[in-house]
Amino acid sequence: MKEPLLISGCLLGLCCRYDGKSKPQDQEALKRLSQKYWLIPVCPEQLGGLATPREPAERCGERFVTQNGTDVTEQYQKGASEVLRLARMLDCKKALLKERSPACGAGQIYDGSFTKTLVSGNGAAAGLLLENGIAVWGESRMEEL
Repeated sequence: MKEPLLISGCLLGLCCRYDGKSKPQDQEALKRLSQKYWLIPVCPEQLGGLATPREPAERCGERFVTQNGTDVTEQYQKGASEVLRLARMLDCKKALLKERSPACGAGQIYDGSFTKTLVSGNGAAAGLLLENGIAVWGESRMEEL
């Protein structure tokens, strides 16, 4: 029986990124994944109430702020909570999320300066999933799944 796998919707080709675009992955790799897992698309930003397209945001310490300075921490926290709720409801133990994203990034995210500078850290949803024992992979590690 297949096990559930949370996956960033943009990786599946859904146009849910901040810029209204997607980041679809290799279709053959996704097909192999779908033979083993029940793929559950999520977009924490949308689940938190943010529109698509939307202004880019980055993590600044414990806050999430858009490029023009609007604090969207509440939306990021709500979206992360909704992703965790979905994971628990479907008994997901793993997630494949968009790297470097302020919501989905695990291990490295942008530093909040909007200069594409990477720092160690997790996005809101990735961090909450990890804190709750759900393993998180970035798309560059898809083949490991």
